Formats: sequence, C-alpha cells, structure tokens
Amino acid sequence: MIIHSVRTHRSAEEFPQSEHLAQKIAEVAVDPVAVPADTRDMVINRIIDNAAVSAASVIRRPVTTARAQALAHPPAVENNGAGVFGVGGSYSPEWAAWANGVAVRELDFHDTFLAAEYSHPGDNIPPLVAVAQHVGATGADLIRGLATAYEIQIDLVRGMSLHEHKIDHVAHLGPSVAAGLGTMLHLDAETIYQAVGQALHLTTATRQSRKGLISSWKAYAPAHAGKIAIEAVDRAMRGEGSPAPIWEGEDGVIAWMLGGADKVYEIPLPGPGEAKRAILDSYTKEHSAEYQSQAPIDLARRMRERIANLDDIESIVLHTSHHTHVVIGTGSNDPQKFDPSASRETLDHSVMYIFAVALQDGTWHHESSYAPERANRPDTIELWRKISTVEDPEWTRRYHSTDPAEKAFGAKAVITLRSGEVITDELAVADAHPLGARPFARAQYEAKFVTMADGVVDVAEQQRFLTAAHGLAELGTDGLDALVPRVQPVVLDKAPTIGSGIF
Repeated sequence: MIIHSVRTHRSAEEFPQSEHLAQKIAEVAVDPVAVPADTRDMVINRIIDNAAVSAASVIRRPVTTARAQALAHPPAVENNGAGVFGVGGSYSPEWAAWANGVAVRELDFHDTFLAAEYSHPGDNIPPLVAVAQHVGATGADLIRGLATAYEIQIDLVRGMSLHEHKIDHVAHLGPSVAAGLGTMLHLDAETIYQAVGQALHLTTATRQSRKGLISSWKAYAPAHAGKIAIEAVDRAMRGEGSPAPIWEGEDGVIAWMLGGADKVYEIPLPGPGEAKRAILDSYTKEHSAEYQSQAPIDLARRMRERIANLDDIESIVLHTSHHTHVVIGTGSNDPQKFDPSASRETLDHSVMYIFAVALQDGTWHHESSYAPERANRPDTIELWRKISTVEDPEWTRRYHSTDPAEKAFGAKAVITLRSGEVITDELAVADAHPLGARPFARAQYEAKFVTMADGVVDVAEQQRFLTAAHGLAELGTDGLDALVPRVQPVVLDKAPTIGSGIF
C-alpha cells in the first residue's frame, strides 16, 4: 500500500491534478491488476448477504416506498434497464439502485468495516449491479468493479474520520461507487476523476440522520449516495467536470467540513499492480443491529446463563470504546435511546436496549426484537434503564488497532446484583467475525439467505439466484438478472399501502 498525505492547499499553490486524492483513486480504479480468488469469493458472499437482508426487508414501509418510486421510472432505452428486488423487470438503473439500496440498508443487517470512520461497504453492490444489468456488463466486470468499490471505501474509512466532524459516513460511499463503476465500465482515469469529485461533492451531509430521532432516512442515505454516484458517472462520461480539488481545495471538503486547513489525512491506497483485497478486512452481521452491538448481543446471550433471576440485577455497566459509547451508548446523551416508543432505527442505535433484550431472550430477531410490544414490556424497560456505558481507553485503543488479531469492537459487561455480587465477562469480537467463535463462510452466508428468503422467495427462485451468484465470474452479458430475486406475489400483497407522490 502507498500512504498518501492529503491536506488543504491554497488556490495559489502549485498543486497539479496528479497529486489530487481523486486522481489517485482514479488511478487505482483503472489499474488492470487481476482480482484474487479470495477477493472474488468474498464479493460473491456479499452479494448473497445483500439478497438475504433484502428478502427480510422487502415489505417494510421505507422499502415499499422506494420500490414504488423506482417502478415509476422505466428505462429510457427499450431492452435496457435494471431489475428491482422483488419484482425484477426493467427500470432506469439509478432508480433500481435506489430501491435496492434501501432494501439492503433498511434492517442494518449487512456488512461493515470500522476504523477511523464507519461504513457498510455492501452499499456499493446495488448501484454496481443495476448499472451492470443496464449496460450488459459481464459477471467478471461486476466483480472487478466491486473489488475497486470496496477497496476505495474501506481505504477512505481507514484514514479519514467523518463522524468526528459530524459528517455522515456515506460521504465515503459516493466516491467509492463512482470509482467502482469506472472500473466496471472500463472508463479512463480522467472520467473517473471527474465522477469521484462530483459524487463526493453531492453526497456530503451531516450526521443528524444517525442522531436523536433517527428516521427511515438512515436507510435511504446510502441508496441516495449510490444513485447520485451513478448520475455523476453519467455526466462525467458525457464530458462534464467536477469541483477540484474536491478534498484539498481552499474551499474544499477538508477545509470546511472535516479537519480544517491544518489537518493532514493519511490515506492508504494500493500501488500499481497491487491486488485489491480490502473486502477481506470487512465483516458481516449475524444479528440485525448496528455492528458495535454484535459482540454485546453475543456477550449477553452468554452471560444470561450465569444469572438465576434477571430481576436481581441492580446495574449493568458496559465498558467499551469511544465510538460505541458516544454513538450507541449513553455517551450520545440521546434520551431517545431509552424511549420504548422510539423508532426501530433509534432502538437499533441503543446498545442499552439491545443488551437488555438479548439478556432476557437469549436471542436476537430482525423483527420481533424491535416490535413495539417487545420494547414496551415493563420488565424490559426496567432492565434497560439500569444499563449504561463508559469509555474504556483500552477498548478505544483496540478499536483503532491496525493489527487484525487485536482489533476489537466488543465490551466488558459489569453486572452488579442487589446482593452485591458482581458478574463480569467480556467479548472482543462477535461470534460471526472472522476471528470469532463461529466465523461466517460461504455456508453461513447461504444459510442466512435461505433463512431470510423462506416464505418470501420460492425455492426455485432461491436456487436460480444462488446458482447465478456461484457462477458470477463466468456469467455473460445476459446473466445478471438472476442477481435480483423475485418475491412471491402473495408476499408483496402484504406490503403497506403508501401515499401517492409526484411520480
């Protein structure tokens, strides 16, 4: 990897395009280096993972709304277009990406990478699949594009914190989608450079989407970034430019939205001829909850066996990293995180609620664990409000460690009983993590898909999808439609009725 120092430059400085971060990203995107077999296999795993969570979310209201919007936008050219999850068909690719992106993100149930910033790099998949279907790309082209998209987003996440400056993490997603599309479409570096700049400029927003009263926009924000990136690539292909230098300019993103004129970011990117392997450092979720809740859920399931009566609990303190404490813990100072009437999105970002329910139930379910009647159980509310978080410097250090064997996203739980007895346990990584008790491999990804698709996607359609995914590298230009499974009509009939809009 080559470490690139990225900082603000005054307009009067000599700062050639060859030194811009957007140009460095474009050069990574056009590098013809082969995709390693393990990267290819993990790309396929994540396509399966995305289909699983989309099946689980397909009739939720935000997904239904996004799908209705997409279905109002057929492709401009007959026989082109992309499929919408659940219904297939042929629709304008940016709108298909929009609908499918919301389906993927709605349940907070797909892959993650955490470093200086947060990310869900599986958000790159819907826009690249949609464009691949629309233009008739091959499966090999799609794999190459996704290897680039994962690489760019994860490398930006390694070196550039957004949340520190209250900027939403999808600001790294717009550039990664643009770069991935550039690789997949075999675009030149100049076109990719312009598309990356546009995509970043148009996908930079505040973190309020993940703060306070968290709404369905949390699911829409990544889909919006993917849609914007598709449009940015289209404009760049037609010869349109972007603000430049977008990160380093005197009035650019770093100067006014991130660390300011004196801040230097160190961004690692593959050198020429270096394989794109970043996807292998990311990890998926066994549980439908914010990633930093994954290990605490598994920890709660383990600790409940040591407590004869949960009513005897006096207090629970979770010692954890700065990120967990301030984003989903009591360090956020969000009273909504203790509100039993809060939205599902808010409960998903309350490790206090999640730990309480996992401790009581010994399991976690993507629907029933968030149900209003579950959140309003008096015994749950009582236990929930006994839980707090504190930042532990050692957990923060491990969170930021670059050593995979040491990097951790867990917590130590200190449970004090009314008798004065103290029960303590800790878990560094979730059971499904590559270093966890039950790491996810192809069999687990497929099992997750089959479980989520049961009763939603018929068995023959499930098999059609899995066969296409397994053989993705050999699929021709007409084989990618199978990557967007169709849902049984009787299931879609149960989707909520939504109001009409402009389209």
